[in-house]
Amino acid sequence: MSPLAETLAALANNGGGTLVLPATALEPPAIVLDNAVQAALATVPPMVMPLPQIDKMGNSVTVTVPAGLPHVYSVDGRYLVREGTENRPLAPDRLRQLLLERGEISFEEASISGATLDDLDWTAAEVYTARIGAESAREILLRRGCLVSEHGELHPTYAGILLFGRDPLRFVRSAYLTAARFAGTAPSDHFTSQEISGSLPNQVRRAEAFLIDNMRRAVQLGATSERSEKFEYPLEAARELVVNAIAHRDYAIRGEGIRLFVFADRLEITSPGKLSGPVTIENIADERFSRNSIIVQVLADMGFIERLGYGIDRILALTRTQHMPPPEFIETAGGFRATLRRLPQIDEKVLSNSSLAAELNPRQQAAVTYLDTHPRITNHELQALYSTVHPETIRRDLADLVARGLLEKLGQKRGSYYVRARRS
Repeated sequence: MSPLAETLAALANNGGGTLVLPATALEPPAIVLDNAVQAALATVPPMVMPLPQIDKMGNSVTVTVPAGLPHVYSVDGRYLVREGTENRPLAPDRLRQLLLERGEISFEEASISGATLDDLDWTAAEVYTARIGAESAREILLRRGCLVSEHGELHPTYAGILLFGRDPLRFVRSAYLTAARFAGTAPSDHFTSQEISGSLPNQVRRAEAFLIDNMRRAVQLGATSERSEKFEYPLEAARELVVNAIAHRDYAIRGEGIRLFVFADRLEITSPGKLSGPVTIENIADERFSRNSIIVQVLADMGFIERLGYGIDRILALTRTQHMPPPEFIETAGGFRATLRRLPQIDEKVLSNSSLAAELNPRQQAAVTYLDTHPRITNHELQALYSTVHPETIRRDLADLVARGLLEKLGQKRGSYYVRARRS
């Protein structure tokens, strides 16, 4: 096969590129163009690319292999990749990874050696079955791809274990999410962290709870004691990013989980595996492709995610309505990162000592924020904000703020109240 076909395949397998082919009297530009088209069609599968362009002088033909092509391409059974000015064979592990990234093979559909039906939480499976109106949990899990029939027996797939497993980490060691809240704008020794594992639906719920507990917020108590609050990052947008990361990350990558980091100025979610299929940073809001179509379908059935894939659209709309910068997306060396920048409406006075931001719980943050617009706060007023919390817990929260030097207690017993601590 022609070296040109090999080069086109090698470029396609390495993110695309451009070739400039010379035209001569023996090979006029029309012939060179036709050769390039035939070379693209000679790859397996045939490569669909933009029509090569002849320069104005007729001296060369420019062939563009776009990034984000949906397949892994071979020529005469050989898989090549472009490295510098040479075409080199793809190493087996890199070939497998590329096949996974481009959806040619599916990690989630494979059965797991050693896993049995007893490794599934059938109570959770029955709840799911009832939610979608199916009659048999085994039948719907088989239909969805969470089970596979092998030699007349049912076995869990990776998707089944991740979605309904009793202990997914036993089989997929990277199936976890590390959540952390840092006091400043970079990782430091002052942080609150939690490692979240379990089934993917439970990871979504626990990650959302972490966000609610650890995002700063402005809290106001109106004249009729109704409570309103605004998170520093729109909760729905942050939740959508978490769900997208859990649904679309590459679970075949070992040794790394999802990272959810909340800083003083931004929220970052980094997931293993680059964008899959035809999705690129440039078309991420418009292109639709699921690396884990089974996981996406089941999470959609459970109400966690829109099956049609409009999560990015929703995040963009939320950031627009909140008058904040749009989310930032980048591909890292081995993964994908989404970033939300902090809402400018959240007053920095919420916490006068920003180094303590990660150490105060939401009730304490609410107490300090309340004093931005009120001269004082009492146990009763903070209790009104958190009616389900025991009064003794409220008392300890306020006492801790006094001990930290943020508040000062005045008055005695039932007449006591708290004000901002005076600074010397």
